[in-house]
Amino acid sequence: MGTVTDYLAERDGDNRAALEHVMSIARELSPDAVEGESYGMPALLHRGKGLAAALEAKQHLGLYPFSGQILPGLAAELDAAGLTWSPGALQFTAEHPVPDELLRRIFAERIAQIDAQLDKKRR
Repeated sequence: MGTVTDYLAERDGDNRAALEHVMSIARELSPDAVEGESYGMPALLHRGKGLAAALEAKQHLGLYPFSGQILPGLAAELDAAGLTWSPGALQFTAEHPVPDELLRRIFAERIAQIDAQLDKKRR
């Protein structure tokens, strides 16, 4: 599938802008994140682990935080924002984006999860 940059370059219009915005917030919280692949998706990697993928589907856009624990922990906020989600994926559209503060919470929690996992292994 290529890199995040390549993937986004192949998208058009409002969807591309919405996906780029999601990834820019992830990069803001993990400035050292690198582009790579996780679960076959172009993704940003934090310390070598999947931080986020944002992809276009036929009917929606999807955010994948590569953890089944992050979104369920934010269920009340996701539901209040009127978003459709499952433990591993969040659906949104360019017309109904994920609020920035919610994106920051999702990414901050995933970063903390990765850091805790990797730092625990070091001990």
